[in-house]
Amino acid sequence: MREVLAPLMLEALGVPTSRPFSLIETGEALERQDEPSPTRSAVLVRLGHSHVRFGTFQRAAYLERRDQIETLIEHVRAHYHPHVAEGDAAGLLAAVVEASARLTARWIAAGFVHGVLNTDNLNVTGESFDYGPWRFLPHYEPGFTAAYFDQTGLYAFARQPEAVFWNLTQLGGALRMVGDAEPLTDALNGFGPAYIRHLRAAFLMRLGVKSLGEAADQRLVDTTLALLREGGEALRWEPLFFDWFAGFASSERALRGPRRALYQGEAFDAFRFALFEHEPDRPERLEHPVFRADEPEEMLIDEVEAIWAAIAERDDWTPFSDKLARIEAWRGALGFSA
Repeated sequence: MREVLAPLMLEALGVPTSRPFSLIETGEALERQDEPSPTRSAVLVRLGHSHVRFGTFQRAAYLERRDQIETLIEHVRAHYHPHVAEGDAAGLLAAVVEASARLTARWIAAGFVHGVLNTDNLNVTGESFDYGPWRFLPHYEPGFTAAYFDQTGLYAFARQPEAVFWNLTQLGGALRMVGDAEPLTDALNGFGPAYIRHLRAAFLMRLGVKSLGEAADQRLVDTTLALLREGGEALRWEPLFFDWFAGFASSERALRGPRRALYQGEAFDAFRFALFEHEPDRPERLEHPVFRADEPEEMLIDEVEAIWAAIAERDDWTPFSDKLARIEAWRGALGFSA
């Protein structure tokens, strides 16, 4: 059930992701030794462009199978990154770096924490999949983790870019079997600039405004995070983007809404100035019925647990179905493209 809800919400928020196709209950007992498990087992069928993981390359490198690395490169290049020249390992890595930077930036803008970011959970097309434990931020907290076993904060919210880059370096290490070190290193070094560029674009998308140039766009990202930081637990992540979607076109609605008392002070003034510099993008979206409500659609863990409890305890799928309908309405209102 969680593996259904997470990708649908991510898709609504414009994050590249696999999508659920069907959920089939098996009626079998489910036992796992590594973590608490649901009481009902099922098979999830999902749709995605690729299931080739970074770890797929690592396995071939571990076995010292140069031929398999070369076959993988050609398969991935031809099917998912056809602009890359045949046999160009560094070019392929650069394409995967770009896709991964875009994915990571959109996770951050969505307030999403993956939970387990190892080389088995990242793929060559830059799509979210294999979520395991995941969370959406209730409020801005850089050290927020999704997995109960992540005691050191290895995959904390703000460390996700670092984790993804580490995984990319492992992919680069596997490609070293068939490529030269210098161009592979150059490809890896492109991650930081690409991530920052995609982060600016992702925040503009979430706030529903147009680009005004690198400096102004970065100022908007910085002031948005500063306002969220100052707002603490009182200012939840998703409601800020909901209140101020389309910039000054939402001003009256936001300043009369339930969080109006939070929108004051120096941090807010800096945010509003940076936001109002930017022209609204598709302000007609505000006419959607979703924006007439006081609250946005969220995916916080307490609600997810309540939806599961209804299924596990009473076989009541109504809350789950209702949630799917609300997510679909949210997706239609935002109109984001992943």
